[in-house]
Amino acid sequence: MKLSIVSSAALALTVAAVPHLANRRDAQAAQTVTAVVTQTAAAAMVAVNQDGTPQYTQYNRAHGHGRKHRHGKGRGKNHPTTKQTTIQTTIVSEQPEPSASGEATTTTSLASEGSYAPPAPTESTDAPAPSGDATQSASPSASPSESASGYSAAPAPSSPAGGSPSASGQGLSYAPYNSDDSCKTADQIDQDLGAFSGHGFVRIYGTACEQVPAVIKAATANNMKVMVGVFDIANVEGEINDIVAAAKGNWDVITAVSVGNEIVNSGSGSASSVVAAVNTARGLLKTAGYTGSVVTVDTFAAIIDNPELCEASDFAAANCHAFFDNTVTADEAGPYVAEQAQRVKEACGGKEVMITETGWPSSGDPNGKAVPSPENQKAAISSLKSSFGDNIVLFSAYNDAWKDDFEGSIQAEKFWGIYGDAPSS
Repeated sequence: MKLSIVSSAALALTVAAVPHLANRRDAQAAQTVTAVVTQTAAAAMVAVNQDGTPQYTQYNRAHGHGRKHRHGKGRGKNHPTTKQTTIQTTIVSEQPEPSASGEATTTTSLASEGSYAPPAPTESTDAPAPSGDATQSASPSASPSESASGYSAAPAPSSPAGGSPSASGQGLSYAPYNSDDSCKTADQIDQDLGAFSGHGFVRIYGTACEQVPAVIKAATANNMKVMVGVFDIANVEGEINDIVAAAKGNWDVITAVSVGNEIVNSGSGSASSVVAAVNTARGLLKTAGYTGSVVTVDTFAAIIDNPELCEASDFAAANCHAFFDNTVTADEAGPYVAEQAQRVKEACGGKEVMITETGWPSSGDPNGKAVPSPENQKAAISSLKSSFGDNIVLFSAYNDAWKDDFEGSIQAEKFWGIYGDAPSS
């Protein structure tokens, strides 16, 4: 077995003589190879077969990283940095399988730490398992469904070990910023949230721009609840105080409070620091009279690798974007995300799962079979809605012209808006 690491603008991991196969649950042995490399910007892993033909690509950066989220009075933006990174790759040898000649042969599979290596399907043994990457996350289906691809949607969750999402209906994420990066006014937010219907709640990420009271007011007027968020875990107390002030004791409108978004996956914080922030937030909110769900949000891969994130949360909150798996087509988005949701649920001891971001861009560069277009966005959203009842947040309400593309965003960062450009633009 030969493992080589290449460092460039995008980190490439090349594995010789190891074709990409499903990571079977009946694996008999595993060999771990660890390589330390220097990476710049976003990382990507490319696995090739013995002929040097690329088998799949994995971007080790979640959708949305590099996003200019605001927190406190300023705003934060990830810039490319050079850092030493340890990549641990597990080569799994499976049970020998008889060849046509009757002799036993051995197959192998590659599972990269922090990336998605799908389990063999449990209901349809002839269905191919999709390849995935560390940029994604998932949630369970309220009612099992099956697509033409053969993937089965995750079953409806049973009673969770812990809390559960309290909002009914599918959610929708929203960011209150103009194309010039300025804050939208309360009137603009009213206009934006009044232009769509059919969603049980709106998800926001932080408290900057006085967005919490404005979004609560607009959402309430349109019969929706709000999933509010603390963006900067270094400023938990300040952002919780903003949320408490905006709620004014009326906690019925708040469906959940998130603390951080993809912090572990992005490398901007450790799992232990996130858990500490969640516990601090929960204590402050309880003192203020809030007894609802408090969670942290990360990618499905980060949560599976760090189950303490869901242990600290009242339900498992995972982001999952099928678009970043280059083997998944738009119409397969729902079953793909549902499968990852089931994996998160299993990793979290049966705790209920909410998919807190999932969608498909309408424009950008192709990513293998995942092609951005208005038609494919509609197909993906339809697939996601069919695979999930509740416990899903579609990403996002409107295109975000204020965002910047980054290496790994595939030139699609601005174009995830389900309803196109915001009416207040």
